[in-house]
Amino acid sequence: MDYKRPIRATGILLPLIFSLLGVSIVTGQSKKAKEQIKATYNQGKMATLISEMKQEHKSKSLKINQLLQSNKGWKKSEKSANGSHIALKDIGSDGTPLYYTTLSDPSTKTARAYTLYADGLMNLGLNGAGMQVGVWDAGVALTSHQEFNSRALNSDNTDEVSLHATLVTGNLIASGVEPSAKGVAYGAQAMTHDWTRDKIEVAEAAANGLLLSNHSYGILSDRVPDWYFGSYIKVAQDWDRIMYSAPYYLMVTAAGNNQKSYDNATPSFGSTADGFDLLLGFTVAKNGLTIAGANTEIGSKGELKEATVAGYSSFGPVDDGRIKPDLAGDGSNILSTSSETNSSYQLSAGTSMAAPGVTGSLLLLQQYHEELYGSYMKAATLKGLALHTADDVDAQGPDYKMGWGVMNAKAAAEVLQNKEFTTLINEESLTNGETFSITVTANGTEPLMASISWTDPEGNYINRGDLNNTTAALTNDLDIRITKSGETYYPWKLNPAKVNNAATQGDNKVDPYERIEIGNVNGQYTITVTHKGNLTNGFQDFSLIVSGARVSQCSIETPSNVELISSTDTSSTISWSNANETLFEVQYKAIDKDEWTTELLWDNQFELSNLEVGTVYESQIRAICTENAVSEFSELFQFEFNGENTEAMVYEPLTYAQDFQIQVYPNPAVNYLALQSELSPDAEYSIVTTSGNIIERGKVAGTINVSALASGLYVLVVQDYAGIRSTKFYKN
Repeated sequence: MDYKRPIRATGILLPLIFSLLGVSIVTGQSKKAKEQIKATYNQGKMATLISEMKQEHKSKSLKINQLLQSNKGWKKSEKSANGSHIALKDIGSDGTPLYYTTLSDPSTKTARAYTLYADGLMNLGLNGAGMQVGVWDAGVALTSHQEFNSRALNSDNTDEVSLHATLVTGNLIASGVEPSAKGVAYGAQAMTHDWTRDKIEVAEAAANGLLLSNHSYGILSDRVPDWYFGSYIKVAQDWDRIMYSAPYYLMVTAAGNNQKSYDNATPSFGSTADGFDLLLGFTVAKNGLTIAGANTEIGSKGELKEATVAGYSSFGPVDDGRIKPDLAGDGSNILSTSSETNSSYQLSAGTSMAAPGVTGSLLLLQQYHEELYGSYMKAATLKGLALHTADDVDAQGPDYKMGWGVMNAKAAAEVLQNKEFTTLINEESLTNGETFSITVTANGTEPLMASISWTDPEGNYINRGDLNNTTAALTNDLDIRITKSGETYYPWKLNPAKVNNAATQGDNKVDPYERIEIGNVNGQYTITVTHKGNLTNGFQDFSLIVSGARVSQCSIETPSNVELISSTDTSSTISWSNANETLFEVQYKAIDKDEWTTELLWDNQFELSNLEVGTVYESQIRAICTENAVSEFSELFQFEFNGENTEAMVYEPLTYAQDFQIQVYPNPAVNYLALQSELSPDAEYSIVTTSGNIIERGKVAGTINVSALASGLYVLVVQDYAGIRSTKFYKN
């Protein structure tokens, strides 16, 4: 079966309209939203899964207690020399005691989450308010800390307060009482737990609508045989099963800090000193995100200027050659909340700090998607979006050190903003034997990029002691291809036998995420998704993300040819140049009024009703494609209403220049901004953010008060009879 979808605009949804009108929207993961997610799950299967895990946990706990009694050298828990918490958590299939440990060394800007705040580059007003995130760690956070404002919950009702959990939770949600310690999602609520029953508790929370959880701990690497490294063991299978059963839930884990540990004496490639093949346990799971640590330099516009993998961060690959770690975040010298007192802080470094930076950014993206489109993304979509928009580092394509690159929440938010304009974000499904295809037109201004992401059923093969076994954990192998004029483009892949080599393009048989990118593009391209063999359960949901396309015919050219086409005793109708699939914002008012009335419509004409004879009215129109793609307003159109005898007013200003220019001073501005221009008394100004959002309007009367603006770059737009002019200024 060949499925072809027509490319068309789906329209601007109400949340976007409210945003453009300046109406605030209360968003967050409400009880209703959780119930909607729960309704999509097979709760019977979830209950069975949870019951099986509870029984396994009970049996495993008894076995651990027996082994502790018979092996007097074993300890149930301890503290390492650097303060990390260590606990006997599991028994491997070969009888190896598996100790879990926290993954930071005591001692945010990198993910670009700050660009999404009210005072950020994109000015989106996102902070995680109303959202919930799960934190599992060595214990619970100090919930009474001044940074949490009752937003950190002790979800286990345990007395085991953990310094590490407090650091991680602070990096996620600290409110910024100490500005340098402000968390990434500083308005969100964190449900903190100890790691004793992590799988059971996560499965229960996921069944009830949890979207994200952070796990900054893992198996202690110096107490396991070498075959464990990169191996798909039962704990990885269990986590994949949870995520497959609850497809809106995504697990985020820290890669580990063992690059220089020399713990794996027989890596799958190279020597021990190279630092490869060090991932363990659930970091090897297919469906979650495993986060490496990076040292980065970010520019003033949120661009990545430089990035290197941190000297502590554990490298992949995993044994079957999958691309792990998946992403990188900042884990170096992070100031966060300490559990010593309710007002104490501490510097920390490690992938434990990189992971919550990414988790918090992902939470903000879920909040933004719900704000724009009224629903949350499936985990495969959220994961795919993060990988699709990550900043590539060094050689083109992914690698086994930082995966697909450094998390870029700004780029991800822009893909969400431009949905159905220059991007596609589709949640689809394949059944056995089905082919999905779609034709897109490249926009010619950026690379065409298409990726697929899917939450795969748990792997059938579990390694029980085979060193560097390359059996693929992938269950349902989907494939993406792009074709044009007989030429086929393939996705990226890596070769685990040559881990230092750059990525190549070809048939990827191991990863549940595939991405194709094509530079210097023009014309139409066909994207096709197929599958190999028979699909487990007879189907596979997947998410398709496309960027660099011309999805809609919507135009953001400034509307022109505004004219009066008819009048009655009480109304006048105006029209302007048409544009397909374009939403128009019409503003109008009596000339002696200060406030504009705004209407949004798809037609290129509008009737102004209930008009008063003898009153002069004015109107301006702009085109809207997305929140981030908005034209300038047209020149002011004015008429004096006189019933059926109404005519448009034509101005021939004699006092004011026809081609005026504007200059502002001081620039940078602190409290006030003055204009050096010859303007009429009717001149008006707008202050616009660099992302295109108008945040202030008014009459140009002397100086403009900018004291309330956050520091940053803005555009000042001035409109007078002679037209519209703009200039940039910086607010200190």
